[in-house]
Amino acid sequence: MVALLRAATRPPAAYAERLEEMESARAILEQEHGLLAGQLFDDATAEVSGWHSEGFRLVSLLDPDYPENLRAVYDRPPLLFVKGQLDPGDSRSVAVIGSRRASVQGLDRAGAITERLIDHGYTIVSGLAAGIDTVAHTAALDRGARTIAVIGTGLRHVYPPENLSLQQRIAASGAVVSQFWPESGPTRRSFPLRNAVMSGLALATIVVEASQTSGARTQVRAALRHGRPVLLAGALLNQPWAREAAERPGVSVIRSLEELDHALSRISTSDALVA
Repeated sequence: MVALLRAATRPPAAYAERLEEMESARAILEQEHGLLAGQLFDDATAEVSGWHSEGFRLVSLLDPDYPENLRAVYDRPPLLFVKGQLDPGDSRSVAVIGSRRASVQGLDRAGAITERLIDHGYTIVSGLAAGIDTVAHTAALDRGARTIAVIGTGLRHVYPPENLSLQQRIAASGAVVSQFWPESGPTRRSFPLRNAVMSGLALATIVVEASQTSGARTQVRAALRHGRPVLLAGALLNQPWAREAAERPGVSVIRSLEELDHALSRISTSDALVA
């Protein structure tokens, strides 16, 4: 799979589809690259060995432990890089996201929502960004709960740099997940792709606080394309984009923890996994 993607002639999502059809990355590699396939395979083997020595695990779409929620969406990546451990129980997960420059009220709300999700037995998925994401991950770690960070860089990078210790804590007890080559730095294109994977991993997305220009809106759009529920904190309704989003099917507004409880009661694996 690494050899195929390193020499890619088409987008990753196209390889995901072909991989499921042919059930063999080696067969696709040989079909596309002929006599060069052997050398590409050898080069990739050496590269994978180096990644393993750094503690990075590779999970392809054909692996049984590829996350089942993510497998169900149309734009799933064919390959994930993981630091830490994925768990089958992570299929019961909710993404908690929001602004990097969150208000004090937004940060408090993020902590309360995360703790409520933990009480209901959910794994917390977020993007390791400053602000809301940091609070969600930290609240989960402090409660001894599972949390997954989906990052917009390769695993050799930390973005933002000040979250180095948080990324290490998550890798030690949960998982840090990337769809990008380990050496890849942050780009404008990588973070929307990261949001799509976050949406795919989770049964639902909760937006705690986000401005008109926030990247959280990208995940709302991805979640709706994936057929996954979106929950908007009531305070967001002072934003025009949120009022418009709240009118769309699949979007609910939660104004209290009790309303969150009610929304969670409607979320189940069978209901949410609609690609």
